[in-house]
Amino acid sequence: MIDFSPAPASLPANQRVYAIGDVHGCLDRLASIHEAVAEDLGTRPIQQPILVHLGDYIDRGPESAQVVEWLVAGAPVPGARVINLMGNHELMMLSAITSGRGQDADLWLSNGGSDSLYSWGVPRKTPQMDWASYIPVPHLLFLRDLATHFQAGQYYFVHAGIRPGLPLAQQTKQDMLWIREPFLSSTIDHGVVVVHGHTPRLEPLVRPNRIAIDTGAVLGGALTCLVLEKDQLGFMRA
Repeated sequence: MIDFSPAPASLPANQRVYAIGDVHGCLDRLASIHEAVAEDLGTRPIQQPILVHLGDYIDRGPESAQVVEWLVAGAPVPGARVINLMGNHELMMLSAITSGRGQDADLWLSNGGSDSLYSWGVPRKTPQMDWASYIPVPHLLFLRDLATHFQAGQYYFVHAGIRPGLPLAQQTKQDMLWIREPFLSSTIDHGVVVVHGHTPRLEPLVRPNRIAIDTGAVLGGALTCLVLEKDQLGFMRA
């Protein structure tokens, strides 16, 4: 049972959005959330259910490759439209395995990339130039083709946030995947309510201009799913 409360924005009456925060290789949590979403849809069907993943599927947790495979396989929640967004960890991985630059590899490895390589079966001390050969092509294509943002009703879904005061059409990929300040402390009206992850918290945060749902699943917290419908919101956790 989801406890609903007033939301800072609204969706069309025929839509419901389930938005899931940073997964970071926690496949069991993700599968549990998907099961809960499917159960909710079974008991409360709606014309246009949308499932949004906010990025950071990989790194730090034990099953990065398995999470990607789960999403590549498609239809984690039957009947729901699925939107997969890119996080800064996917961007770091892509840069590390395609650029050949040692600095890109160092950045990724220092942010949990070694856990991801291990999950794909890449032997220790494998040269950077050979990492991609261990990763299935469908996984690489999935990561490459991830979107940076998605809008539904008055909500704007993005991994990290947006640059305050800049029109949505002018937002940069760098900001959408990496920003913290000045976004987190901004109180201005963005014209939309931004739903984001990236910055872990103990509990979800609902403000008039943003909703933060990274609750640190890989750090011992919960994996949070925000449920939006009409002018209401609720949460599911695993």
